[in-house]
Amino acid sequence: MKNKKFAVIAALSAIFLGLGVVFGNKTRPVPAAAPVATNAPAATAAAAGAPANLYARTLEDLDGKQQAFSQWQGKPLLVNFWATWCAPCVQEMPELSAIANEENGKRFNVIGVGIDSPTAMREFAAKHNIKYPLLVGGMGGTDIARDFGNANGGLPFTVLIGANGQVRKTYLGKLKFDVLKADLAEL
Repeated sequence: MKNKKFAVIAALSAIFLGLGVVFGNKTRPVPAAAPVATNAPAATAAAAGAPANLYARTLEDLDGKQQAFSQWQGKPLLVNFWATWCAPCVQEMPELSAIANEENGKRFNVIGVGIDSPTAMREFAAKHNIKYPLLVGGMGGTDIARDFGNANGGLPFTVLIGANGQVRKTYLGKLKFDVLKADLAEL
């Protein structure tokens, strides 16, 4: 049974790694959407698009506590979809963590959504001293990324959302930090 689970995990890892390599380092601007009202009912928010759907979600953090995305609404948000088994994800995490630590939520927040198990994510965060919030998306996290246009589920995938709830830009593949820093400076 363990060999079967390992084979499935290895196959999924290879697929996501391949997609990350194929689509690596591609960025695209996203057209502006209508601002999202913070007091909109769930059905109306869902119709407004991916950011509204994200802000309506709640995921567990690494301590098993529910964290509502709505707590970060009203300030720019950088959401990074990643996994411990994704080499480009692992490579970009230290610099992403440094940006988050330097910023410390003053102008924007950084949130990681792991397409992984809570145990693997906890071990990774402790080993690499990741301080920004990491939320457990599991395989359902891929659906959240798809809402933002990541049709193939490639990792890493990062979304920059403005304070007004509009998607400013998406990044598929390992982040180019000079480009990301320039985009963050425009907030």
